[in-house]
Amino acid sequence: MSWMIDPSHTRVQFSTRHMMISTVRGEFKDFGGTVEFDETKPEATKVAVEIKTGSVDSKDAKRDGHLVSPDFFDAAKFPVMSFKSKRVENVKGERAKLIGDLTIKDVTHEVALDVEFHGLAKAPWGTTNAGFEAKGKLNRKDFGLVWNVALETGGVLVGEDVNITIDAEIVKQA
Repeated sequence: MSWMIDPSHTRVQFSTRHMMISTVRGEFKDFGGTVEFDETKPEATKVAVEIKTGSVDSKDAKRDGHLVSPDFFDAAKFPVMSFKSKRVENVKGERAKLIGDLTIKDVTHEVALDVEFHGLAKAPWGTTNAGFEAKGKLNRKDFGLVWNVALETGGVLVGEDVNITIDAEIVKQA
């Protein structure tokens, strides 16, 4: 069954260490995609998502400007990052692992997301909606996001590990 991602009820968020002492969080505001999902056969789920790199929002305009620059996403040259699922593993009740290819700056690596299914609901306007939460971690350097600055006190300005959290609501298509 075909489903569309509901952008008004979905968040694509990330976090990483800043100066080795705190966590910086942000999100992408412009994204879309499709999901093939049958709650009776979750192992057959297919996901295809595109995220506009220029839509990054970390609540700091200067940092966002740096993130869209060639030092990081190079949004002018690579306006979209994408995720395309390959398989679903370890389905246990409401939990599973979604494995797929993530492409950032034309570099593709397999990533795994731990997914929790939050259920189905009939919306007051007649649609059927489903909710999920997905979490994962990646090393930004694997995707060519290598910019950093060494700190006088040791360590670096930006952490390599990036935590991903996606709260998604999808809507069944007629």
